[in-house]
Amino acid sequence: MGRTERIIGDIERKLLDLADERSLLLEELSDHRDLADDAARDAAVFDSPIDREAATMTSGDVSRIERLLSKNEKVRMKLLNRLERLERLDGLD
Repeated sequence: MGRTERIIGDIERKLLDLADERSLLLEELSDHRDLADDAARDAAVFDSPIDREAATMTSGDVSRIERLLSKNEKVRMKLLNRLERLERLDGLD
């Protein structure tokens, strides 16, 4: 196995890891969106400082997970581009 094949294998493993991470993040995002909706509703209905703080915190959690998903996608796209270039080069050998 040549160097290029090893690099391609590494990239493919990283892509699988990113897919697993994305799946977990999507599940977590769904849960946190539900919590954020509930917290926002409680804050609106009860007008309690504690409920307003909980709504702010859970909204922040949703934003954090969305940023992680975005980062995951950017890394995935870079790896896919690199993989495509390597596979083209490997085909030239």
